[in-house]
Amino acid sequence: MDLFEAIKKRHSYRGGFTEQPISREDLRAIVQAGLDAPSGCNAQTTRFVIVDEPKLLEQVRQMHPGNKAMQQARAYIACIVDKQPPGVYEELSFQVEDCAAAVENMLLGIAALGYASVWVDGWLRREGRAETIGTMLDVPTDKIVRVILPVSVPEKDVIGPEKMGFDERAWFNRVFA
Repeated sequence: MDLFEAIKKRHSYRGGFTEQPISREDLRAIVQAGLDAPSGCNAQTTRFVIVDEPKLLEQVRQMHPGNKAMQQARAYIACIVDKQPPGVYEELSFQVEDCAAAVENMLLGIAALGYASVWVDGWLRREGRAETIGTMLDVPTDKIVRVILPVSVPEKDVIGPEKMGFDERAWFNRVFA
């Protein structure tokens, strides 16, 4: 699939998934897209855990009963960052940006391979969920699960929401020109 086609096709998918398994080869390719993302000062701070073991999948599912994507996903990709990120440029950390770039690359890879996902972040930051999942995945205590991507084949094709046009959100040389 062409890059721009994958960008257009990618959207947050919260619907149900089929029971079709995901190959580890595809999961590796998706995570490799995250590893290939840019990172501030090339610090490469984001780490990943691919969850495809049925017992672990079930433990995470029990934590989020109201979300079809989380309930039916055949795999999750957990993105892990430092709790206290070190500065890499004049004491500034770019972990949030690094993680976001990695997640977007993976979301594009997911779309390009015919899978669907949704960026799960806010839910993790409530009620100690990131820490609980981190414990399940043996994440060191100085790190935290920042994003989870449930990955599977969508049960039906869904077109993402309409995006505002170029002229409504972008300008050459001056804002609102």
